[in-house]
This record gives sequence, C-alpha cells and structure tokens, in this order.
Amino acid sequence: MSKPSTGRSKELKIVTRHVITINDIEKDHRKIKLLYIISQLGSISEKALQYLLYYMKEKGYDLGYNYVMLGQFPSSKEILNDTLALRYVGLLETNPRKKLEVTSLGKEFLEKHSNVISDEEKEEIQKLIEELRIKIAPIDAEVEMRTRPRRRRRLF
Repeated sequence: MSKPSTGRSKELKIVTRHVITINDIEKDHRKIKLLYIISQLGSISEKALQYLLYYMKEKGYDLGYNYVMLGQFPSSKEILNDTLALRYVGLLETNPRKKLEVTSLGKEFLEKHSNVISDEEKEEIQKLIEELRIKIAPIDAEVEMRTRPRRRRRLF
C-alpha cells in the first residue's frame, strides 16, 4: 500500500501584467499623433505609413522618428514598435488586406485626447496628407496586391 504524500505543495499563480496600457498611450503625444494620422487616412499599410512619415519629415513635420534607408526604402523600427503598441491596447487593428485601421475604441480615444494636437498642427497634417497621398497610393496598392491570393488559370 502506498502512503498518501504528507509534504507541502506549492501553488503556481500566474499574474498577467500588460506591457503597455492605454494610460501609457495617453502620456505619449507621439503615439496619439500617429493614431490621428492613421485615422485621417482611413487605412494604410505599414510600409506606406513609413514612407508617409518619412516624406512628412522631409516637408518639415517631424514626429521624431529615426530612419534607416534600406535601398530606397525608409525604415523605422520606432514606427513599427509604436503601431504594435497601439494594436496591443486595441486602438489599432490590421484588416484582412494587411492595412492598419483605427478601431472604434481608437476613435473614442482620439475624441477624448485630440486636444493634445493643436488645430494648426491638425491643419498642417491634413495638408501634408493630401499633398503626399499621390506618392503613397502606389506603395499601398503594391502591398495590397502582394497580400491577395493568387488565382490559378485553368488550361482546359
């Protein structure tokens, strides 16, 4: 016969802690401005967003992102980290066409915190988006074409 164990057992408690919270986003004006820019576009691929912010920096509107040129492609790890943080807290989402979109929670968040961005700055952002939309559209279209499933043609 076996004896029941009389030793102590330790319980494992798992506590989840968010790496980043909405309160952290509220304090980060750059992420709020990034969310605002994406909301003004409707939807945009991450690649096109990096180009847009790079071109905006060239035109004088700098959000403070650092870029590395990979061939002709401006790349910023900071932008990718910020969009990831915004997705993590549910303010952004990636739609089936692999484009970033502001969620309904994100729209509510912007309504509450858009006072971080002055009216003059909003106007400047709008003007730059309209001016640069022509340069960004082909990049967005290229990303969309790559994400579409390929159709096979039947030979008979």
